[in-house]
Amino acid sequence: MSAAATRRTLLGALFLIALGGFLLHYRVHPFLVPDPARPGSLLLRGQVLPASLLPLLDLLLVTALFARRSTAPLGHLLNGVIAIYGAVLMGHFSIETLAPRALAPADWLLRSTLPDIAIAAGDFLVGSALYGSWMREA
Repeated sequence: MSAAATRRTLLGALFLIALGGFLLHYRVHPFLVPDPARPGSLLLRGQVLPASLLPLLDLLLVTALFARRSTAPLGHLLNGVIAIYGAVLMGHFSIETLAPRALAPADWLLRSTLPDIAIAAGDFLVGSALYGSWMREA
């Protein structure tokens, strides 16, 4: 496989992982919900909008930055920042919601945000491989 084909594959994987992360966040924290007072219209829930902002930036901006060699370093930096912030915020959310209860270790693995943090780490690693592919071309 050529370097360009590898980059296209990695860019597609990065996009799909980011899309999955955004959709998972939106399912857990929907910021647009039906307005019970006005059927057929949507209500913006601003308090949960920030929870979907980072995955949306990852989906749109990071993917676009990784598409070109000249902007790949910025994409790599932003991808890393989003992955770190996401891991910290999701870990904090799990500790706040699960720590008050005595849970079995399996519950900590399956009912926490650890699977979501693993997706964020995988997203970062795919982006890192894509960045490395761009930098080897120099």
